[in-house]
Amino acid sequence: MKVILKENVDNLGHIGDIVKVAPGYARNFLLPKGFAIEATEKNAKALEHAKRHLEYKKNKVLEAAKQLAAKIEGLSLSIAHQAGADDRLFGAVTNMELAEQLKANGIEMDRKRIVLAEPIKQLGDFTATVKIHPEVSATLKVAVTKA
Repeated sequence: MKVILKENVDNLGHIGDIVKVAPGYARNFLLPKGFAIEATEKNAKALEHAKRHLEYKKNKVLEAAKQLAAKIEGLSLSIAHQAGADDRLFGAVTNMELAEQLKANGIEMDRKRIVLAEPIKQLGDFTATVKIHPEVSATLKVAVTKA
């Protein structure tokens, strides 16, 4: 019996593969668990359509992420913080503060996507990486000044 896999199945195949399996394996395991559907012309065409639609959406999201990355790359944040005599900050500049600054500049970004190599505890210029998409990241310039 031929089936189209809807999930990755160990030792059998990946999503979208058309594989030949024993009828009992298909009826008793793959089909009831939702791991596969029967390979008919209608299901094969629906699978191809779903793949094309998914690819289109993926490309659209990737393009939007690249545009957002370009916008972030051109941005430079300035944060005023209290500092001691030797230019050490009282506390640190965190990714939460950077997310708030981005929001003030019109870019909504989750703080968990902003990665600092190390906490910013000095006055000066620093960079932070913003992971927008698994394939796209941007570098954000941060200037910390004395309040």
